[in-house]
Formats: sequence, C-alpha cells, structure tokens
Amino acid sequence: MTERPSSENPPVTVSDAVQHALAVTRRGCEELIPEADWLKKLQKSEATGQPLRIKLGLDPTAPDIHIGHTVVLNKMRQLQDLGHQVIFLIGDFTSLIGDPSGRNSTRPPLTSEQIKANAETYYKQASLVLDPAKTEIRYNSEWSLPLGSMGMIQLAAKYTVARMMERNDFHDRFKAGTPISVHECLYPLMQGYDSVALKSDLELGGTDQKFNLLMGRHLQAEYGQEPQCILTMPLLEGLDGVEKMSKSKNNYIGITEAANTMFAKVLSISDTLMWRWYTLLSFKSEAEIEALKAAVAQGANPKDAKVALAKEITTRFHSAAAADAAEQDFINRSKGGVPDDIPEVSLAGAPLGIGALLKQANLAPSTSEANRLIDGGGVRVDGSTVSDKGLKLPAGTYVVQVGKRKFARVTLG
Repeated sequence: MTERPSSENPPVTVSDAVQHALAVTRRGCEELIPEADWLKKLQKSEATGQPLRIKLGLDPTAPDIHIGHTVVLNKMRQLQDLGHQVIFLIGDFTSLIGDPSGRNSTRPPLTSEQIKANAETYYKQASLVLDPAKTEIRYNSEWSLPLGSMGMIQLAAKYTVARMMERNDFHDRFKAGTPISVHECLYPLMQGYDSVALKSDLELGGTDQKFNLLMGRHLQAEYGQEPQCILTMPLLEGLDGVEKMSKSKNNYIGITEAANTMFAKVLSISDTLMWRWYTLLSFKSEAEIEALKAAVAQGANPKDAKVALAKEITTRFHSAAAADAAEQDFINRSKGGVPDDIPEVSLAGAPLGIGALLKQANLAPSTSEANRLIDGGGVRVDGSTVSDKGLKLPAGTYVVQVGKRKFARVTLG
C-alpha cells in the first residue's frame, strides 16, 4: 500500500493494484486529465468491483488502419486486461458530419455507403489488438438519430459560440478568413454527447482530439453525470522518424501488410525511434524495456532489440510462425539469399534488354530509373551484379533482384 498526498489534509492510501493501474494508464500518454479524478475512479472501481467504462470513438474515414492508429488501441487493451469495460464506438453518425480537427478547410462528409463499407473492416482490424470477447461495439447513430431536431437544438444550447471559437483550428480559420460551416460546430457537440449516452468514465484519443474529448466532460456535467476523464496519446512518428505516420506520406506500416514486409519495415527504423515505438506499441513491461535499454547502453547490439520488437509486432498481426519466417526471410535477403515467396513473371520478346525487363517486371517504374539503379550497382541477375545497361537476356528463367528487397523470378520466352 502507498500513501498519496491529498489536497484535503490526510494522506490517501492507495492499494498496489490501483497504483499499478495508474502506472499502466500513464505509460506513454501525453495527458491524463484530471489525474486526481482518475485515481478516485480507480479506487471506487476497486471498492465496488464495478469495471470502469472506457470509450474510444473512431470515424471510419478509410477502410484500413496502420500501426499508428493502434497506439490508442494498445492502451485500450492494457486497460481491458486490468478488467475494465472497453467500448469501441464506430462514429457512423459523426462521419456524416466530418471531423474538422486539425483541418484548415471543411472536411467533405462521407456518404452512408462509404461509412458502411469502411466500418465493416475497421472493427475486424481493431480486433487484432483488442480482445473481441471483452469489447462492447456501439454505433453512435443509436442515440444521435433519435435525438432529432429538437434534441439537437437543446444540445447546442449547452455550449457557447465563444467557447467553440477557442478551438485552435476554428480560431485560425476565422482569423484567416477561411469559411467555417455551421455543421462543423456540431461535430464536437455530437462526439461529446456520445460520452453522455455511454456514461463514459474515460475517453481516449490522439492529441489532436483534446477539444472534442473535453467537450464530453462538459456535456456530462450539463446532463448531471460524473464527468469522464480524458487520456490523450501522442501521434506516432512514421518510418522516417520525423512526420507522423501517414499513408499519404508513405511512412506507414499497414496492419494487414504481409508479415515479411511488416518485419522488414520495423527493422528499417532508427535506433532512437525504436525506443519510442517500444513505449507506444509494445506490450512488454516498462521494466523489460528499461532492461533492453540498459543492455544496449552496455554494448549489446541494438539490432537485437529491434528484431525483438519486429517479431512482437508481426506476431500480433499475423502469428509467431509468420514472425519466425519473416525473420528468416530477412536474414536470407541480408545474406544475398533468395526469399521463398518471390513473384513469378513471364515476359515475351527474348532477347530483352535489362532496362525493359526491369520495367515490365515491375521492378522499376521506368527504363531510365532502371538505368539509374544499374549505375548504382543495385541490380542483380542470378546473384551477379549488372554493370552493363546494354545487357540483353536470351530466353530462359532468371532471378532478378533490385536493391535488398525486390525480387522476381522472370521467365523470358
């Protein structure tokens, strides 16, 4: 048992279980607001045996998610493993409005058909992190549609325009003379009302969602409920270690990517970024991560720690066997070996110039790029480096390699 100081005189005795739950909550988070209230909720849950209700809302704006999206899902799983009730909320109604968070222009709302199509894969992918048997799945159209026009007006009366304009993106757009549609102001109100409908104790989100999460606290108080706490998680840097992970920046790892690709991409990150990924993506304890850091500081090869992270992530989204096979595939590639699963390509027109072959086999986007790769020593045929851009290959089958990762077994006829 540990005593924690209280603002109301006597020290508060906190059990080891609650201290552990608080540490799990804090791990890797940006902000926990307010921490004192979360501690009280944890203590109440321990005393009553009643699980806390923990909410994560996601608008299905795209059909697939990448591991950057799983930062909050990992936190949900950690809290789920402590025995609390996780609510995976699909924002099928709020997606029709369009979230203006972080936008410098109006976000086009999705159609109901797009939302339905995206939602079908969202939860399936999220279940690779969450325990489906212990997850409550809800759609916010359940309570948002019945609210109706009268309910919407009554809801809007619970927040002021001045407070809404404190929001950074609205403030900046207003100052710049960029249009703000009235419907965009409804988005944070509706997201906040989700917390009222679900009687949420804690809501998670990225740092860019802070305004919306605080709206939930405000509206719960307006409706006579105990306000939820909020937990913001940082945005994960992508493979480049600079920009946040994003498909548009091509610095991402999709959770449905092939095991070999996933494993190799994790190994491509910097040693510095690896530790941040450990904190935000790994399920290893903080003590285990500190032990790995200490070993590296004392001379252990950081690549071994990175391999362990790559195997953990690949196992989570595939299997332990797939992770082992991906590791062996990476070793084979590093040694100049040929992976087992390379594409088979058949081409006509033998003899064929090496530049044209690389382009037609989708190993280079153009013959000029193929020539550049050859000049750089990055092209091999049957293990031998190609130095002659005028090389023509006769009929036959060849293993062609570009760089460390691109292979094809090309049959020329």
